[in-house]
Amino acid sequence: MKRKSLLVSLLIMGICTLGHLSFAQDAPSGDTTKQDTAAAAAPVVDSMASAEEAVAPPAESTVHQVIKQKFIEGGWEWMSPILICMIIGLAIVVERIIYLNLATTNTKKLLSKIEDAMKSGGVEAAKELCRNTRGPVASIFYQGLDRAHEGVEIVEKSITSYGSVQMAQLERGLVWISLFIALAPMLGFMGTVVGMIQAFDAIEAAGDISPSLVAGGIKVALLTTVAGLIVAVVLQIFYNYLLSKVDGLVIDMEDSSIGLVDILVKHQAKK
Repeated sequence: MKRKSLLVSLLIMGICTLGHLSFAQDAPSGDTTKQDTAAAAAPVVDSMASAEEAVAPPAESTVHQVIKQKFIEGGWEWMSPILICMIIGLAIVVERIIYLNLATTNTKKLLSKIEDAMKSGGVEAAKELCRNTRGPVASIFYQGLDRAHEGVEIVEKSITSYGSVQMAQLERGLVWISLFIALAPMLGFMGTVVGMIQAFDAIEAAGDISPSLVAGGIKVALLTTVAGLIVAVVLQIFYNYLLSKVDGLVIDMEDSSIGLVDILVKHQAKK
């Protein structure tokens, strides 16, 4: 439940960001009355403004303003789906990172505690220890210890079967990240193609090839491609990190499972 609430919160924050950018694109440029008044007063202060402009440095745009401007120039019809892909993808990434970090267990320390528990209280004490320990490794150990009375071979089969279930839990959500990695550039390319078609339609309607018209249309069209590639690159980095994290946990589970079987063999040999 905590992971679901975290994912929902991240999605809500992303949707609010998307709404803010869309509102900025659709917002009116200003009150026409104020613009007329400013235009009427412009000749009066023209000489003073020119003197101040000669001294004052040019205003610097912040990164947030530049991103917002590029989003607006690219068009919300194509930039919004790309932004949605990034929001949902990053939300899944954050949820997976938290889950995998919580699933990490010091297996050597856990095996040492299990061995001590079996020496003092037998299999039931070891099962209680695994029940109170967080993580997939402890869950696999519990399933193996629960079948300890049926023999070592049954324990190995139980560990293998339940280990596959835990591995699927670790990899849950990665397929959606992979989908957004492939989908974001496709949406960007599609927006570019549509933008190029619109640019050539404008040239055909004008009846003349204007360099400014062609350059402006191509610039706007290519912004969607850049946005899609940026989203794909960011999500790909996190995707590879999550894959390496899952692989490390799976290897750790396999090694520790062998150690648990060895402990059970020693315990049964002493009986």
